[in-house]
Parts: sequence; structure tokens; C-alpha cells
Amino acid sequence: MKLVTAIIRPVMLTNAKTGLEQCGVRGMTVTEVRGHGRQKGHTEVYRGAEYAVDLLTKLKIEVLVDDEMLDEVIDALVRSVRSGDGGEGRVGDGKVWVTAVESVVRVRTGEQGREAL
Repeated sequence: MKLVTAIIRPVMLTNAKTGLEQCGVRGMTVTEVRGHGRQKGHTEVYRGAEYAVDLLTKLKIEVLVDDEMLDEVIDALVRSVRSGDGGEGRVGDGKVWVTAVESVVRVRTGEQGREAL
């Protein structure tokens, strides 16, 4: 089993959910997070004063998947959240990474491993 974690732009959540549902993902966790990558934020003007916004609001999506689904889930996520008309992407689109999961238990039923997904 693997934990797929993605940091994405908030406006791409619907696209990400649709992409994951189409490849068979039945559940996910979404958390609002703040941070920055290479773009390092931007400046804004509020009431005539300029200030730096260096921690941008993003969403973190976490999905537990079986090893056989891993490549399909990653492809669906990347395809669905990449910005740009031709799908070329832009700075700030996000990141996706994978973490190995040793064990998982569904609390309600006590099911373990693949059955708990």
C-alpha cells in the first residue's frame, strides 16, 4: 500500500476529485495548508501599502491506494491539476509524492490491509 500526497492549487480541487474518482479512488483527505515552493510567493497592495505574501494557500490531498493502482492514481492527479491550456503546466501547480504504508486498519470493522482500503 502507498500513501499518495499532493499539494495543489485550491481551484484545482474539483478536477483532482474527478480524476481520482475516475480511476477508482473511493476516499481522500483534503487539508488546507500554507507554504511556498520555487515561486516564493508574491506581493500585493492593500489600502495603498505593498506587502509580501510569501506563504500561499494550497490544498493537501492524501489518498491511500493499493500498489497496483499507484501509477494510474499519480497520472490522474498530475493530469487533472496541471494548469495551462495545452497542459504544459506553470510554476505553483504543486507536487505529488508517494510514501510506503506498512499497515492500515479500518476502525469500524477491524479490516486490515487491502480490505481496509
